[in-house]
Amino acid sequence: MFGFILTGLMIPFFVVMIPQYVLWNALHLTDTFVPLIAPAWFGGGVFNIFLLRQFFLSIPAELDEAAKVDGAGHFRIYLQIILPIGKQAMIVVGLLTFLANWNDYLGPLAFITSESNYTLMQGLTLFQGSYSAQWHLMMAATSVIVIPSLIVFLVAQRHFIEGITMTGIKGEQGKINVGKRTCP
Repeated sequence: MFGFILTGLMIPFFVVMIPQYVLWNALHLTDTFVPLIAPAWFGGGVFNIFLLRQFFLSIPAELDEAAKVDGAGHFRIYLQIILPIGKQAMIVVGLLTFLANWNDYLGPLAFITSESNYTLMQGLTLFQGSYSAQWHLMMAATSVIVIPSLIVFLVAQRHFIEGITMTGIKGEQGKINVGKRTCP
């Protein structure tokens, strides 16, 4: 099943853009934000599934076994062990999804037609005319559009770095560290 899902990484958006448009048009949801929001809420893409799966496979099985010995059920193991360890990876996935969707131009171009529903990236094209462009206004708008991405990245940078380098073994300070293999 995972191998089948991975084939989605090899298919570019250009290939599935027309079938997606036909689907959203049949549901009468083109020129709305639903085609842009719904896919991000239901999986967010193959890369996110791949990233989370690889992260959860790196968590040692000894943590689950120790919790089972202590009498924890599957739901409690997930809630008290797996979820706190996976918090960093989920923050990384959320950050990457936000940045990808914030900077997306082709997706909104395919699904949104009226200027009143344009995303910020599409709105930048309004500064270009047939024969000239208002470069000073376009650069000012681009600077303003970059600010939220920069703020989100700076706030989440610690989680981003920890999510990339984290394993499932606790270190001396109670944080999960890569190089320390001590008992909790």
